Amino acid sequence: MAKKLEITLVRGLAGKNKDQIVTVKRLGLRKPRQVVVHEDTPMIRGMIHKVQHLIQVRELED
Repeated sequence: MAKKLEITLVRGLAGKNKDQIVTVKRLGLRKPRQVVVHEDTPMIRGMIHKVQHLIQVRELED
């Protein structure tokens, strides 16, 4: 089974550059403290790395 990642937006997007805003939105996050769950894939990991200062990530057990 694939691992799942719980991603929480912990900072607002005001004043951030456009690429970071687009990346956060593509992760499915729209407002602070919102939580989404994604499969642990290289694409998602790359997006997480790009905005790691804006989000919190937790690995979920299946």
